Amino acid sequence: MIGLIFQQIQQLRRRTPLGWLQLTHHKSRFLVALSGIAFADVLMFMQLGFQTALFDSNTRLHHSMEADIFLISPQARNLAYLSTFSRRRLLQAMDIPGVKSAEGMYLGFIDWKNPQTRKQTGILVIGINPDKPAFNLPEVNSQLNAIKMPDTMLFDSGSRGEYNKVFAQIEQGKPATTEIGRRTITINGLFKVGASFIADGTLITSDQNFLRVFPRQQPGAVNLALIQLQPGYDPKQVATALKSQLADKNDVKVLTKEEFIEFEKNYWQTNTAIGFIFSLGVTMGFLVGVIIVYQVLSTDVNAHMKEYATFKAMGYRNAYLLGVVFEEAIIMAVLGFLPGVTVSFGLYAMTRNATNLPVIMTLARAIQVQVLTIIMCMISGAIATRKVQSADPADMF
Repeated sequence: MIGLIFQQIQQLRRRTPLGWLQLTHHKSRFLVALSGIAFADVLMFMQLGFQTALFDSNTRLHHSMEADIFLISPQARNLAYLSTFSRRRLLQAMDIPGVKSAEGMYLGFIDWKNPQTRKQTGILVIGINPDKPAFNLPEVNSQLNAIKMPDTMLFDSGSRGEYNKVFAQIEQGKPATTEIGRRTITINGLFKVGASFIADGTLITSDQNFLRVFPRQQPGAVNLALIQLQPGYDPKQVATALKSQLADKNDVKVLTKEEFIEFEKNYWQTNTAIGFIFSLGVTMGFLVGVIIVYQVLSTDVNAHMKEYATFKAMGYRNAYLLGVVFEEAIIMAVLGFLPGVTVSFGLYAMTRNATNLPVIMTLARAIQVQVLTIIMCMISGAIATRKVQSADPADMF
């Protein structure tokens, strides 16, 4: 009976991958290696999460706007800095077949007193025509009549900052008042979009109220034009017709909704330091992982150099020995990824609660980091096996 058990144990050991046996031979070193990989994965997860949150948060308003085509100034940099152009372009756009409506929108940043803390902070104010829904937001569209009242606005309940008491007060049907510039305004309702890297919060009001708050804004100059099409018309074809119609005008740029969103993303990706920093952070996390895994595998290869030399003396080729090291690399990539993704879930939740930014774990990102981890470990394995390939059994003994 004892002999049978021993035989089964021996068979099990023969089936166990050699790479696993080598890694687990020094358990403390193996755990340190997994911790290092998990750390590198957390770095990549966080940087990718911040980068995606950068794009998603700054295009939330774009996605919610009820329009198929947009007109912006050629000097526009992003949603926060759109410049202005003549309102006459809206009337000219109405002459294009397929255009159902063309409405102007005002956008501007201004300091206001936080209605809860009374501290000055920046806020994005959007002015729209209250007779024509500009957003695909039921909470806004159901309260358009409210913002027709002088100095009345709707506030984003996803704003970043201390507003919990104000939100509770408004939800109970009690308007909140505060100051913007030298005017007293009333917050009469809530909607939810969320904070972004552009603004901590957003107010939506009528175009007339916007002009009261921004007296220097010319009524005949708008920041953005929202063009809706009649059913059955292709936005790209209508956009091409609009470009031809306005070709001699140098104050407007025609974009479809997809192009408008890409315009915003491209600004943050290429024209700001923050987009570069997040991309660099992913690269640094990847390189840190390569270095950590290389150190572990290199140490393991050196520790077993005589065994590798013995394998070569027995007739095993370099391909077999490389396979063992790559096997170790894949095992480390898979096992190190598990604590990395687990910790990242917690950090994502903590970041969302602290910043109101859409830092969310997705399956696509998890797969992306897992693939990067495997590539990272394979690169380290390829570097570490150079000594194995050059090992001469005669020099080992």
